[in-house]
Amino acid sequence: MIIDCHGHYTTAPGALAAWRDRQIAGLDDPASAPSRADLEIGDDELRESIESNQLRLMDERGIDLTVFSPRASFMAHHVGDFKTSAEWASICNELCFRVSRLYPERFAMAAMLPQSPGVDPATCVPELTRCVEEYGAVALNLNPDPSGGHWTAPPLTDRSWYPVYEKMAEYDIPAMVHVSTSVNPAFHTTGAHYLNADTTAFMQLVQGDLFKDFPTLKLVIPHGGGAVPYHWGRFRGLAMALGKPELEEHVLDNVFFDTCVYHQPGIDLLLEVVPPKNILFASEMIGAVRDIDPCTGFHFDDTRRYVEAAKLPAEHRSAIQEHNARTVYPRLDALLKSQGR
Repeated sequence: MIIDCHGHYTTAPGALAAWRDRQIAGLDDPASAPSRADLEIGDDELRESIESNQLRLMDERGIDLTVFSPRASFMAHHVGDFKTSAEWASICNELCFRVSRLYPERFAMAAMLPQSPGVDPATCVPELTRCVEEYGAVALNLNPDPSGGHWTAPPLTDRSWYPVYEKMAEYDIPAMVHVSTSVNPAFHTTGAHYLNADTTAFMQLVQGDLFKDFPTLKLVIPHGGGAVPYHWGRFRGLAMALGKPELEEHVLDNVFFDTCVYHQPGIDLLLEVVPPKNILFASEMIGAVRDIDPCTGFHFDDTRRYVEAAKLPAEHRSAIQEHNARTVYPRLDALLKSQGR
């Protein structure tokens, strides 16, 4: 089967964005703030938003299941305070859960966390726990920069993150390291901030020794790892200069990359540089790049075409498209086995 480990609910019904606009307006005028009950989205609206969009493209592209989380740019952890983020995360997570219940063999729920700049990450643990225990979440998104492009948070190796990692280790659940909207005009959200974050997160992990404290922790760095595969020699050299082991020993038992790279040469480089066991199939559709590539006649984010056009042994291709995800996401593997898959 083909498992897409990187999907977001980018086509949620318009009522969700309208509620969020009212929530943000309510930060200045509390009397106008909406209540949770003001958001009414029925199952038929969810079906309409999914079947004509994500599900249609999954069928066209031969993707069997998507790990499905709230829209990354909508996480917007920089907005308001922790209470704002907690309410917003709860609503978005519930919608993804409902989609996974409506289409249990096509979508597996992943959670966003109610992060907020300057707030102790431990405050995220109750929502993480709820999503795993009540919603059956198989993964979560972890934002290394809740400030929205100003990078005020400590590095991912800082002990302030440890309560989240401890709960992840307890549940044996991975995180995709994924930022949200940039409010820094120097960084375009999807063209710069996302890729900067991928590269920055990897270097933070190289600099630290996080996995000595959490040997079972698993982190997925999206968008093909940002600049990491292209500069693999630089990172190997920096690890040596820092007195760290080779990258294979230092981080590659715990760090994985997805295939959200939108051209053939980029995928070919990723597959040549990074060991096959560390690559997971993903497309991030319907996401930042939605157009058709005039050079190929196919959508940029139709990443299965790139993987299957690459010169890979059959066992490596099946690992990337299915088996690595089942290893990195053990709760997803258990879900699939419960469905007889």
